[in-house]
Amino acid sequence: MRLPLPPPPVLLLLAALTAATTTFRPDWNRLHGLARARVEVKAFVTQDIPLYHNLEMKHLPGADPELVLLGHRHEELERIPLSDMTREEINALVQELGFYRKASPDEPVPPEYLRAPARPAEGDPDRGDL
Repeated sequence: MRLPLPPPPVLLLLAALTAATTTFRPDWNRLHGLARARVEVKAFVTQDIPLYHNLEMKHLPGADPELVLLGHRHEELERIPLSDMTREEINALVQELGFYRKASPDEPVPPEYLRAPARPAEGDPDRGDL
């Protein structure tokens, strides 16, 4: 009497994959938006940040990307989430906030922008000695 041969491992793997795909159905629209946002922020970080004066990138694994604005004494002024923004929107925001954008990373910064985007408080005289 002959015993039946076990099914080849490839067929078992195919059967396992078929069972797994029928139980989990990802929301592809949500994942597409998430992937697009990550690509946009990554493009800004890798290609645009080196062009801005006084703008630094600090990587925090697992954290959502956000722009943290600091005062001249390094106190936190505001946090702006970047996850849902396009690269163009992030660039527009940073320029609106007063960060100086150079044509190339090694271009010198004009003297009037050395402290940018820092601005004197309203009513305070411009004090270069601080």
